[in-house]
Amino acid sequence: MPQREPVNRRVILAARPRGLPTPRDFRLDEAAIPTPGEGQVLLRTLYLSLDPYMRQVMDEIPPVYAPSVGLGEPMVGGTVSRVVASGHPQFRAGDLVLGNAGWQDYALSNGQDLVQLGEMARPSLALGVLGMPAFTAYVGLLEIGRPAPGETVVLAAATGAVGAVVGQLAKLEGARVVGIAGGADKCRHAVEELGVDVCLDRRDPRLAERLAVACPDGIDVYYENVGGPVFDAVLPLLNIGARVPVVGLIAHYNDETLPPGPNRLPLLMTAVLQKRIRMQGLVILDHYADRYDAFRRDMGAWVADGRVKLREDLVDGLENAPAAFIGLLEGRNFGKLVVRVADA
Repeated sequence: MPQREPVNRRVILAARPRGLPTPRDFRLDEAAIPTPGEGQVLLRTLYLSLDPYMRQVMDEIPPVYAPSVGLGEPMVGGTVSRVVASGHPQFRAGDLVLGNAGWQDYALSNGQDLVQLGEMARPSLALGVLGMPAFTAYVGLLEIGRPAPGETVVLAAATGAVGAVVGQLAKLEGARVVGIAGGADKCRHAVEELGVDVCLDRRDPRLAERLAVACPDGIDVYYENVGGPVFDAVLPLLNIGARVPVVGLIAHYNDETLPPGPNRLPLLMTAVLQKRIRMQGLVILDHYADRYDAFRRDMGAWVADGRVKLREDLVDGLENAPAAFIGLLEGRNFGKLVVRVADA
């Protein structure tokens, strides 16, 4: 039987979700492998990063993290890829690169979004502890949060791709760290493996009460990447001069309407004013030009000597990306979620 010609498998956006995405919102299709022209590079995807921001670009919204994905177009995403063929003077076939090939086997690039990785024993780390999530943790905590020794830092999603790194960096800065995570296993991992001082289960109906006990001196830094009931529990405990880096609100990405109940905006704004809270949004794309080199140097050293680590949640097969992504939005992942698309 003759061998089948290779094709470019792509996970495309088939429909715009209503609330939590379903498998029907995605479709796996096949297209011809593109041919690079002058100044272009053909990439073979090895690893695909799955991240919460992807839920937002499934909607028709003004571009923030990335432009909205068009219906019938491949989902966007950071990738580690191997250069297959190159018409670009700075890249050669065989180069290992960090880029944005998205949810597909092959992609073209003009080289402007590519970073040379050199050879790595674990290339997938460039999407996690040495990549965008850790960079988000680094800038958000050290530039906005600025914890001082002895201060109390609280972080949600304490074992997630960003939160796990935030907690370890806060400990390196000499802070006391209280993590919040989904379930006993994640809380145990946060304390025993990541070194946070206390970890609370976000599903605990007494979360607000337990958080107050865990933070007897209040909260100086709250690293916000969740929102929802966790922020409701944190807000009354913020100290005068508290800093709140806001990098994500995953609890609300599937909302179709405003949450029920009274208008909480006056409560929030009163706290911001009276406690002189510094609350600042962070989109990490804004910081690559001036902070990325320092991040690669510092994080590379911390990872090499074991002071910072991040558990990987590895899923095999591009066809399994939709189910894994839906699980991410439901909090079912444990660590940095990465899809292994091809053998490195």
